[in-house]
Amino acid sequence: MKRLVWLGPSLDEVRNWTDEAQRDTGYQLFKVQSGLEPSDWKPLPSVGSGVQELRIHCDHEYRVIFLAKLAEAVYVLHAFEKKTRKTPQTALDVARQRLQLLLSQRRRT
Repeated sequence: MKRLVWLGPSLDEVRNWTDEAQRDTGYQLFKVQSGLEPSDWKPLPSVGSGVQELRIHCDHEYRVIFLAKLAEAVYVLHAFEKKTRKTPQTALDVARQRLQLLLSQRRRT
């Protein structure tokens, strides 16, 4: 099983969600850590190669943008409550910045 790494304040964001949304997020990420597909997701190639968006449907809509293709861990790039039909550009930009930072740190080590 891969370890789970939360980048930026992603974990704090999820902790602000409803209990049901937190439980479902945890379960879906556990599936990803175990090498399985989450129940509802889509690829986000506009953010980066291998980046995916986990969709959580509860009382509200929640999203977790993550990268699972690296051997050592599943990286949660960004988590947010979705309030509009389209994923906000700012959310994509945040995820893209955190991905670039992660990849540059990995190259240095």
